[in-house]
Amino acid sequence: MKTLFLLRHAKSSWDDPSLPDHDRPLNERGRRAAAHIAAYIGEHAIRPEVVLCSTARRALESLEALSGMFAGSTGIQIERDLYLASAEDLSARIGALSARVASVMVIGHNPGMHEFAAEVAGSGPRLALLEEKFPTGALAVLEFDVEDWHLPPGTGRLRDFALPRDLE
Repeated sequence: MKTLFLLRHAKSSWDDPSLPDHDRPLNERGRRAAAHIAAYIGEHAIRPEVVLCSTARRALESLEALSGMFAGSTGIQIERDLYLASAEDLSARIGALSARVASVMVIGHNPGMHEFAAEVAGSGPRLALLEEKFPTGALAVLEFDVEDWHLPPGTGRLRDFALPRDLE
């Protein structure tokens, strides 16, 4: 059994139009959403073995809000290739993980995050909601009955899809 946590970065600020997209921070709403997701992670004892995070400032700030939730054994990897990664890029990166890893969290961006999640999820109580939209700050929890991280389309069970607005 493999567990995949897909977290879209929280809402970012557009206050400074001179900032490159990569350097945009979270806005106030994003910081609140990240705190709500951090509380959800704590309440559900989510402890991924590996966290893969985009280098974008908004993704790093989302990770920072969660960092107190993870035990020292969680391996955190900050990767430039996750910045605006496509669904295919995400599939390849996750597929490259060691089969020994049982759980991973990816902190990234749309549209790749949404497309990838919709592609691999095949069942689950909130599947229709996930297929419709993957909002900022949302966390998809997917389970796969596989031996390695090559995740065929439609094979994941969406165990939960936590939206910050539902956690307020």
